[in-house]
Amino acid sequence: MTIKPLTLIAVLLILLSGTACSEVPENAQPSGTPVSIFPDYDGAAIPWNIAPLNFRIEEDAKAWICAVRGADGKPLVAKGPSVRFPMKAWRKMLEANRGEEIKIDIYGKRGGKWSAYQTMTLFVAPDAVDRYLSYRLIEPTYGMAGEMCIAQRDLTSFSEKEIYNNQMDYDKLDGQCINCHSFQDWKTDRMQFHVRQKDGGTVIARNGHISKVNLKAEGFLSPGVYPSWHPTEDLIAYSLNSTRQYFYSKGIDKTEVIDSDSDLILYDPAANRATVVAADTSALETFPSWSPDGKTLYYVSADITALAPMRQYYYGPHYDELKYNLMRIPFDPATRTFGEKETFFDAAALDRSATFPRVSPDGRYLLFTMAGFGQFHIWHRDADLFLSDLATGEWRRLENVNSEETESYHCWSSDGRWIVFSSRRGDRTYTRLYLAWFDGEGHAHKPFLLPQRNPERHDGLFKSYNIPEFTKEPVTISPKRFLKAVRGEAIQAQR
Repeated sequence: MTIKPLTLIAVLLILLSGTACSEVPENAQPSGTPVSIFPDYDGAAIPWNIAPLNFRIEEDAKAWICAVRGADGKPLVAKGPSVRFPMKAWRKMLEANRGEEIKIDIYGKRGGKWSAYQTMTLFVAPDAVDRYLSYRLIEPTYGMAGEMCIAQRDLTSFSEKEIYNNQMDYDKLDGQCINCHSFQDWKTDRMQFHVRQKDGGTVIARNGHISKVNLKAEGFLSPGVYPSWHPTEDLIAYSLNSTRQYFYSKGIDKTEVIDSDSDLILYDPAANRATVVAADTSALETFPSWSPDGKTLYYVSADITALAPMRQYYYGPHYDELKYNLMRIPFDPATRTFGEKETFFDAAALDRSATFPRVSPDGRYLLFTMAGFGQFHIWHRDADLFLSDLATGEWRRLENVNSEETESYHCWSSDGRWIVFSSRRGDRTYTRLYLAWFDGEGHAHKPFLLPQRNPERHDGLFKSYNIPEFTKEPVTISPKRFLKAVRGEAIQAQR
């Protein structure tokens, strides 16, 4: 997929919509009712450095005017129904109102008279968000690799660029899937992503050098799958997964991703050596994730003792009996050795299944998703985000963040004040990205949809966003350099 600039028609629409030049109507009569907008930003907490939260008004009127007011600075006024704010004026308003509420007043004109709708509010958090966010854009296909790319967004603007696009090396007879991009410590000088099918391998960039590695060492059940880069050491933890998709014949759920087997390994890129971390034959082990001090590796595991006879059939009709617990295992960075594993959160005892563990940068909290079964929750409507307090052992559902639809893949910003996650709220088909403020008291606030220059982009982009990852700096390696590595010979990992 090529990310193109706005078309001429879109530019004309922006010019016609008007920005910051309209006057607030005098003598507007209070309607006493709210007005429907998309995205719904009312009550959300936003970073003071975020791009303009443009939106559209989803009601009919002859004319619309929107005024944004803060405690400090002049009001920002724009026309509708496609409300778009000028970048400089928006930035000035947010910077002048850090830690304060801003008010959004919307006025609609019908029958020659103006009505004032209920005021909306936004809280401008005192914490900035990491400037860059990377994600994969993928069509919701199942049988083959379609058009997809790994892209990077500048959250302070609407600038979006491709890191790598599978169409650069695509063959319709031998498609190419790209997935699981990962960074070390929110920086980009060490990063990796997988290439499947055509020219397959794991592309690893380390301090300007790029290589492609075949991580399926002798005796491993698969190449590396889900990664986690150690925060300080040049080491990457991977899961090894023997995976298959199952498809539902009825109901709104579409597919289930099941492992018949999965293990954990640790890969040393400098030595090109992989070692086994966990390979319990009575359990499935996947989704490794390091603690911020690098002394603990979290992961999830499902006991399959009772289901062992069904393994060759990928557990067939018993897939909903797979319940994953949160596990952890100590690690000594000096000796590069692991201790004894332990169950950290027994979700199975609650007849639930937990996955995607991510520890906050201060080491205080662990964010995870939980649903009725399984470990690949991006299609599970009952999947919600939960938070465990590592200091007290208490855990809770993030009430302000979750919806009635799927919440799944998530990550923390580098300072732990923001989380980003994927959700199918809205159309139940495409995952979109939402950001939520996590304040210093351990509370998550109402999230907001990733803003777009044109509010219609969410409707017209038939792609799902997944694997969102914050970084403090941009990826500077060009797509052409990645392509050269993809087309090169893979280095065989050793044990």
